[in-house]
Amino acid sequence: MSSIYMNMMIAFTMSFLGTMIYRSHLMSSLLCLEGMMLSMFMLGSLVMLNSHYVSYLSVPIILLVFAACETAIGLALMVMVSNTYGLDYVQNLNLLQC
Repeated sequence: MSSIYMNMMIAFTMSFLGTMIYRSHLMSSLLCLEGMMLSMFMLGSLVMLNSHYVSYLSVPIILLVFAACETAIGLALMVMVSNTYGLDYVQNLNLLQC
């Protein structure tokens, strides 16, 4: 296994562990999710370039588009929560309120 692949898998694992550990703040959870998506993008790009499959070259671009959409939705959610509650603590959110 190449050191680049191992570094990408370690980056994904560290971002996943960060999501599990720092899930009390919305901002840190969103940053860890973005790190996971970017490491998956880089790993997918490396695999597609090394495997020489032309038909799968659009997969990393689609993943990057989903990451951008996830970032936009997360930022809008964080702005809405911080304006409504004043904090970005996830445990203060009550999902049962309408």
